[in-house]
Amino acid sequence: MNQEMFSGHVPVLLDEAVDALAIRADGIYMDGTFGRGGHAAAVMEKLGPKGRLIAFDKDPQAVGIAVQRFGADERFSIERGSFAMLARVAERQGLAGCVDGVLLDLGVSSPQLDQADRGFSFLRDGPLDMRMDSGAGEDAAEWIAKAREADIAYVLKEYGEERFARRVAAAIVRARAQSPIRTTSQLAAIIRGAIPKHEPGKHPATRSFQAIRIHVNKELEDLATALDAVLGVLRPGGRLAVISFHSLEDRIVKRFIRDQARGASHAPGMPVPESMLQRRLRPVGKEIRPGATELARNPRARSSVLRVAERLADAGGAA
Repeated sequence: MNQEMFSGHVPVLLDEAVDALAIRADGIYMDGTFGRGGHAAAVMEKLGPKGRLIAFDKDPQAVGIAVQRFGADERFSIERGSFAMLARVAERQGLAGCVDGVLLDLGVSSPQLDQADRGFSFLRDGPLDMRMDSGAGEDAAEWIAKAREADIAYVLKEYGEERFARRVAAAIVRARAQSPIRTTSQLAAIIRGAIPKHEPGKHPATRSFQAIRIHVNKELEDLATALDAVLGVLRPGGRLAVISFHSLEDRIVKRFIRDQARGASHAPGMPVPESMLQRRLRPVGKEIRPGATELARNPRARSSVLRVAERLADAGGAA
């Protein structure tokens, strides 16, 4: 497949993710992040007249593209909001326990990075926003203006795995005392000056920008909520496919699948009937990463990883 949108966005692990969903022509599927529609279009190609795809996106631009591209197709609908809404939407539409597949494509899309006015990129000067939905919630500049130094350091360390989190946080607090930090270039320069050692081939602001974006958009909280929701949304035999772009997300997904595959905890050495383990997922294959051809075409795919799991029947056995 070659689903490249007119925006220039190239969907990551496209064939692998769609294949992982094992799509049925009459199935019901959920695309947790519509983005620019690459994965959605590939799913729609495999659906028959009775199939359905329900998409989600916080970004009003993405929602607009979805309506423009698929709005006339009765098999398609889109919800403006986070994939944390999965359970609520499934319940509202009478689909709890009936969905055949859920795809979660995490992180930020290329168009969001490439638009300076969105404030996601340290490479393009623009307002320090970073919100997926620019009309809702606190933006990055507002958070940086009032957050305690300790809280900034915590976010940079926990969400960006920034070694010099305390130094960067202290530099941000000193700088904002002199003048407000309102643009991406201001913040990037402050971070660059605070970090004594620069990783070869990596901008020194990379980890901090990632961390602030994750915090502003509550990305990890939304991911945890969505993963829990998937258990009540999928039918037995339904598939979960998650594409992660950094280690924090991937660890959460990997741990979730592992825990749901192991089932309920019990005392070591105690014999436990299979029915009491309450295993709810079965891992499908090993992690999948992009090959050389995809990386040559789309370098932004280099950190991506796809994990797949299948919903088991609640009694503990496979569907």
